[in-house]
Amino acid sequence: MKFRDGYWHMRPGVTPYFAAGAHEVVVEAEAMTVYATTKRVVQRGDTLNHPLVTVRYSSPMPNVIRVKMYHFKGRKPKKPEFEIKAQPPNRVEIQNEVEFASLTSGQLTVRVKKTGPWSVEFLDGEKIITRNAGRGTGYLDTPEGRFVAEQLGLSVGECVYGLGERFTPFVKNGQSVDLWNEDGGTSSDQAYKNVPFYMTNRGYGVFINHPERVSVEVASEIVEGVQFSVPGESMEYFIIYGPTPKEVLERYTALVGRPALPPPWSFGLWLTTSFTTNYDETTVTSFIQGMADRDIPLHVFHFDCFWMKEFHWVDFLWDERVFPDPVGMLRRLKERGLRICVWINPYIAQQSVMFDEGMEGDFLVKLPDGDVWQWDRWQAGMALVDFTNPAACRWFGDKLRGLVEMGVDCFKTDFGERIPTDVVYHDGSDPHKMHNYYSYLYNKTVFEVLEEKRGKGEAVVFARSGTVGAQEFPVHWGGDSSASFESMAESLRGGLSLGLSGFGFWSHDIGGFENTAPAEVYKRWCAFGLLSSHSRLHGSQSYRVPWLFDEESVDVLRFFTKLKSRLMPYLFGSALEAHRQGTPVLRAMLLEFPDDPACDYLDRQYMLGDSLLVAPVFTPEGTVDYYLPEGRWTNFLTGQAVQGGRWLREIHGYQSLPLMVRPNTVIPVGSNEERPDYDYTDGLTFHVFDFEDGAVRRVIVPAQDGEVTLTATLKREGAAIQCELEGAARNWSVLLRGINEVQSVSGGSHASHESGTMVVPEAGKSSLTINL
Repeated sequence: MKFRDGYWHMRPGVTPYFAAGAHEVVVEAEAMTVYATTKRVVQRGDTLNHPLVTVRYSSPMPNVIRVKMYHFKGRKPKKPEFEIKAQPPNRVEIQNEVEFASLTSGQLTVRVKKTGPWSVEFLDGEKIITRNAGRGTGYLDTPEGRFVAEQLGLSVGECVYGLGERFTPFVKNGQSVDLWNEDGGTSSDQAYKNVPFYMTNRGYGVFINHPERVSVEVASEIVEGVQFSVPGESMEYFIIYGPTPKEVLERYTALVGRPALPPPWSFGLWLTTSFTTNYDETTVTSFIQGMADRDIPLHVFHFDCFWMKEFHWVDFLWDERVFPDPVGMLRRLKERGLRICVWINPYIAQQSVMFDEGMEGDFLVKLPDGDVWQWDRWQAGMALVDFTNPAACRWFGDKLRGLVEMGVDCFKTDFGERIPTDVVYHDGSDPHKMHNYYSYLYNKTVFEVLEEKRGKGEAVVFARSGTVGAQEFPVHWGGDSSASFESMAESLRGGLSLGLSGFGFWSHDIGGFENTAPAEVYKRWCAFGLLSSHSRLHGSQSYRVPWLFDEESVDVLRFFTKLKSRLMPYLFGSALEAHRQGTPVLRAMLLEFPDDPACDYLDRQYMLGDSLLVAPVFTPEGTVDYYLPEGRWTNFLTGQAVQGGRWLREIHGYQSLPLMVRPNTVIPVGSNEERPDYDYTDGLTFHVFDFEDGAVRRVIVPAQDGEVTLTATLKREGAAIQCELEGAARNWSVLLRGINEVQSVSGGSHASHESGTMVVPEAGKSSLTINL
């Protein structure tokens, strides 16, 4: 929200009460509170008839400072609130000197000036990270009500990222952002997943701990800073210092939760019925058989909305007119080795049998007069499940349990954004705070049912809406895109922003959701889609099987599907990193290269894990411009090596794209190209790229349950590369990419390979040394 009319004036009707100076500092054992006047105090009479702004500083963990600001303290807190994860006790250092008061946690210090105008600095040693000064900290009375606001400065060249899955420009500077979940597609400034967290390329992040609407002005109203505001009398936010961007995400996700580890099978190829297309078991079987006939591995089949009868969404009952034997059908599909997903949403149509059950059980969200809230958008007379009611969660969950027992493996948890504010919740939750938070409760309910029925490590949803905390329940997809290169690019921007907001796993509709893509868009999107953490073919009014586009689409989809399965030892290791540290699988370039300023703005390429750079092709003719950081990079597909530190322009065929491996990298590659869930240690090959003298790489290979069962350590000393394994591996090998000559191998043998030199250890050996 903008409060000003230019720099000097407020807009009509706005009266600000900003901190003017620190009047008193009160020190506690682990916190300090500053009482700030809102005008200059010269004599005693100036202390009368004007408010104070109270700011309390504390720290829940090292390198994180919690800031609580308020005007009136006596307001009762309203539910819900984001869950802040408990942390080990954290000691802070507080100084209360004549000129300043400070609180230090780890490397991060907040220093408040006690004399003169209001001034607060956040520092690493004496290095200023960010600051706030006058005319920024306080509250404002406006025609729309009272708001608490804060303003944090931006330095020259500082870029802001995150704020959820946003399809607008990747760098958020210059944008006015209202964090309010909306069903707005990928081509608008609205977002399905709003997250009140941003980070910058200066090594820190800011988490605004409010589920309700948070308004953020990013170098817009005041171009030298970020202003954020919430309605009411108080605000809480956290400054999270890295200093690396990965460390910022690690600390942030330690506070708000990290994603569960999705099951390996979920990383395979998903195919759907599409949305409004006509389909029955015969149609579904023909698509699945068509994929098998064309040697395209398929791992999950999804039934979209019309698995239920129209006007009945949701009743969780198969439409018997087209699916007369759902139990038998699911059995037949699962005999093919497929997992099954079905579409759901949290809305109950009036014609659904669940509507009367919900009314009788008090399971639906109500109006203030006690009536059930209803409207006709989406489903006629639809109501909304009240997930603040534990009994409603059990009722809704029991319907899902029945489907799991029938053979369903996972759920596409669609919608959850169109949540009204003129309603009453069972537990008294504030409806404005519930608008975004509803998506968290909805997905939490579904995910916990899957964990209960299928076990930890086997639960996965395909969610569209979300906010803080929802990252714990993967996977999330980018919503309703269109079948164009432009929409493909905006989808990537959304995924990059979401990854910088604490979400580890992300997908998108391959080929675009709306309309039918030209074959060139479909084929390029297949490559992008299979080089994402999760990969799904889905459309609106037309099917997405490749042979409906052209025969080359079949070849492209087959090639990248099999490539992803072979890359699973590497990808699942990256998934484990997301689960343990909060670093997303699909990550913005700046996460891996924070010291390369060229990476600050890159939004048409990304790192897949820590070692693979992907630059999707967004042009019909196959031209792609991309940037390589310093070093000698190698194309994983072609073996061509190029020097980085520069931009490149290339032309790629449909079974190719810049899939570049950074120098001094070891990529574990599996032996199974038919499925993503297999024993990664059987037939494993370690691909070694441009390994320089002194290089050391430690590679983990997880089992299907996420436990690390194999660790490989490779190091080069002079002309010798040593490889040592901890854990069991069968039929393993080392492939020296781009190296055609080896002098000798101790503990194994070597042979020429089309990509370099293949080194095989002696039977039973867990180590070898390669002499170049």
